Amino acid sequence: METMTEFLRSLGVVIYEDGRRRWPDEVKARVVAETLLPGATVNAVAAQYELRPNHVSEWRRLARDGKLVLPALDDEPSFAPLVLCDAGMSPEGPASATVPERIEIVSGAVLLRLDAATSAGRVAEIVRALGAPA
Repeated sequence: METMTEFLRSLGVVIYEDGRRRWPDEVKARVVAETLLPGATVNAVAAQYELRPNHVSEWRRLARDGKLVLPALDDEPSFAPLVLCDAGMSPEGPASATVPERIEIVSGAVLLRLDAATSAGRVAEIVRALGAPA
């Protein structure tokens, strides 16, 4: 079984003879990202890495200030919520961007291509039929 020292070194943490550690920004970001998972707490994540919670809290402040870029922790793709508008409109009002030639809906292995003129109501019906929240 791997010791904590071996585990931390495998992440790239430099551990000095006097016990001090130098944490690469990538590892700090990973630790902070873990604190943002549902049900996670700063204290619990800090304990996993044998850190003081105040160190993790400081790294979270760095992330909030944009000085630490957080990674995505899961390999699953994530998508924005579905927003439906009829042609020529955006959720904020009249669209200023160009209208796409077609609409593509992907659900698992299914790919549906619809004409861009398809109404928002019809797209919502199709999405509901595929089982995705609209």
